[in-house]
Amino acid sequence: LVQLAESGGGSVQAGGSLKLSCAASGTAGYTRRSYSMGWYRLAPGKEREGLATIDVDGTTTYATSVKGRFTISKDNAKNILYLQMNDLKPEDTAMYKCAADLNEATIPALSGGYFAYGGQGTQVSVSS
Repeated sequence: LVQLAESGGGSVQAGGSLKLSCAASGTAGYTRRSYSMGWYRLAPGKEREGLATIDVDGTTTYATSVKGRFTISKDNAKNILYLQMNDLKPEDTAMYKCAADLNEATIPALSGGYFAYGGQGTQVSVSS
């Protein structure tokens, strides 16, 4: 069993930055390095949107909407996943959640909700 806890959300003005964290923990035998991880977001009236993924070997992928503005990274020693968000826009306002799966995480899979573990989320609000 994997447990994910997001933090770092808040309210910022357009053009600002935030760095989200996702702390991962698990039962005995859990090894975070074995999991592919990712971030997605949920906004009222919008579909789930996969944002970024990072594979076991560190390979990253991004949705077009955030490429060049968001950066996903991980600290294997601390079991923490990050999402650095720069140049935030009002349309980035959403609940941001992290996800984990033993299979390779992809943007379409995150958007479709096809992942084994997810957190409760952290709210990001961007004002114009």
